Amino acid sequence: MMLLDLIAALLMLVGALLCVDAAVSLVRFPDVLAKLHAITKPQVLGMLSICLGIAIGVRTWWAVAVALLAICFQLVTAPVSASMVARSAYRSGLVPTKELLVDDLADDLSDTTR
Repeated sequence: MMLLDLIAALLMLVGALLCVDAAVSLVRFPDVLAKLHAITKPQVLGMLSICLGIAIGVRTWWAVAVALLAICFQLVTAPVSASMVARSAYRSGLVPTKELLVDDLADDLSDTTR
């Protein structure tokens, strides 16, 4: 029991540190695409660690079920929402296109306007 509590506490600590890292990245990086890349990855992993820590710490089937449900929703929605935010930032002109090495979205947008 004591070992499981230690593992749960460590998972929650790692998750909290990853969420803080995502918050610092939000302030630190200059443009939308860099911020999205730096925020989405540690935030998803941090939330996953926190949910696993809670499930291990509480040790009930309800906690495990809710944690798994939250993890599944996070893994499904985070990439989609980041993609939609990046796409809308590109369309509204917030992304400096001269710095992009590959610009596939410009080709897709030009195909739809024809």
